Amino acid sequence: MASIIDISGLTKRYASGFEALKGVDLSIEEGEIFALLGPNGAGKTTMISIICGIARPTGGTVQVAGHDIVRDYRGARSAIGLVPQELSTDQFERVIDTVTFSRGLFGKPRNDAYVEKILRDLSLWDKRHAKILELSGGMKRRVMIAKALSHEPRVLFLDEPTAGVDVELRRDMWKLIGELRQTGVTIILTTHYIEEAEEMADRVGVINRGELMLVEEKTTLMKKLGKKTLTIVLVDPIAALPPELSDWDLSLHAEGQEIEYVFDAQAERTGVSSLLRRLGDLGLGYKDLNTRQSSLEDIFVSLVHQEKAA
Repeated sequence: MASIIDISGLTKRYASGFEALKGVDLSIEEGEIFALLGPNGAGKTTMISIICGIARPTGGTVQVAGHDIVRDYRGARSAIGLVPQELSTDQFERVIDTVTFSRGLFGKPRNDAYVEKILRDLSLWDKRHAKILELSGGMKRRVMIAKALSHEPRVLFLDEPTAGVDVELRRDMWKLIGELRQTGVTIILTTHYIEEAEEMADRVGVINRGELMLVEEKTTLMKKLGKKTLTIVLVDPIAALPPELSDWDLSLHAEGQEIEYVFDAQAERTGVSSLLRRLGDLGLGYKDLNTRQSSLEDIFVSLVHQEKAA
């Protein structure tokens, strides 16, 4: 697929000498949901701010929908909708007025039907005449999304879209994001709730200390770096693992009642069956087997810890 965002050698250095971004290269395909993950201070918001024209890069280039963000910032900005992490809007303005005004800021002609559709999709239509200060935090965040969509952008940035939002509203937003993707909108989200990326994203990028550590399709990433844990519940507890089991990555738990075996996809076919056969040969009976697949959060934490240890 064609890319809608192309980032090459992007750097951001402050006067203090701190490098927030260190030569980031990234292409985002049109119509995909891309999740950018990273710990606090990793560079996520800095990168989004540069792409959206809020901050200026120290070096490198960024193109959005074929528009250079520096040389043709108007063209680039008109293709982008941004929902920032902080809630910032005129508290005394009515919902419908602030969304209509945002559309006009981009030179779009008035379109009451489109604004109504956005507000209905976001469950805001009944609140359209309410002042923003009268809304709950979750509703205010919906207004921010409506404002970002008001000028019909091709790319939507969601910076921590569900921060401080209850579980029900979070699910509603996941549903909305899926519907937006079906209309062809490219969605880039940053989140601390890694289950959001696991639920929705097509690809995942992990950034830490200003460097993009990896970019991978979600399913490929979880298959490549994910681990499985097999818990074997023994009939009778043992004091220690027999030396005959040293070929496997095993650990003993629950006062000798459980053996845990951690393995990857390559070891799954032969490792488990050969381990169970060896247990039988040793006369170690078991009464239950449980497996657990590592989550995207497990992979993310592992990657970040590996880099810190390097």
